[in-house]
Amino acid sequence: MDSVFDHLITAAPPDPIADIGAVWARHQEAGRLFDRTLDVALVGGFGADRLGFAFLSGYQEALRSLLPGLPAELAALCATEPGGAHPAQIRTTLTEAAAGWVLNGTKSFATLGAYARRLIVVASVGVADGRNRLRAAVVDAAAPGIAVTQLPPTPFAPEIPHATVTFTDAPAQPLPGDGYADYLKPFRTIEDAHVLAATIGWLVRVARESGWPDAVTQRLLAGAALVRGLDVDGFGRVPGVGGSTPGTHIALGGAFEFVERVLAELDPLWAQVNPDIRTRWERDRPLLATAGRVREQRLAAAWRAVRGE
Repeated sequence: MDSVFDHLITAAPPDPIADIGAVWARHQEAGRLFDRTLDVALVGGFGADRLGFAFLSGYQEALRSLLPGLPAELAALCATEPGGAHPAQIRTTLTEAAAGWVLNGTKSFATLGAYARRLIVVASVGVADGRNRLRAAVVDAAAPGIAVTQLPPTPFAPEIPHATVTFTDAPAQPLPGDGYADYLKPFRTIEDAHVLAATIGWLVRVARESGWPDAVTQRLLAGAALVRGLDVDGFGRVPGVGGSTPGTHIALGGAFEFVERVLAELDPLWAQVNPDIRTRWERDRPLLATAGRVREQRLAAAWRAVRGE
């Protein structure tokens, strides 16, 4: 089998597709070529014809990095509620009933919520010592007691749908561990790494299709190597850092900084890109800044941890 780098620079970019189901099927083809979730995100991004669909690949592989046992179905993390995604604001409850565990509550913003077949839901199991205790649970989206309402398209990457999901005594399978420390907190970093990988894969496709200089592709592959080297599968828990070791956050910050410099260098080259692709890029670029402030806070916390502050 060729390396992921060989694939990115030699494989023929597949035809454009715009249907979520077809995009997911193509992503699964990438999963059959490579084992590592970061590699699948890179190749899935390369197979996408727009940034939003590259994000889909990164998001799905981030979930599989967090939960390796997930079946080969579209999945969605359901955490955000009307008050936000901070642990103290989570009001959805996970309780044990006579027939098993059930969920009650509403998640206000679930990415791919209307298409996902598996939902990973972060919910409260009660308050202890003044702290909202959270658990994560896996839910079959086709189970009774689940109502999904599609939300209006977002200004960027509108092809990726979001939904409100309401649970009424919906059956759920609790996952071991703490819902925040073991799932929600580390996922934020895992998602950053996988979405960045998918973005790089997509940019390699654009570079090859648009005849950008070889030096550009070379720089993008260097960025891919940076992201592949991140220890996203070996997270330990460090209070205040966000679910991983300080070194991982600092390295991830460096990878983002490297890619941002490359993006700045690419600005003049977009003039020679297909106008439809260029227009979508200008529309969707804010996607890369999503959660940027939180990422900066985690990076600052990592440096404080290293310095013992």
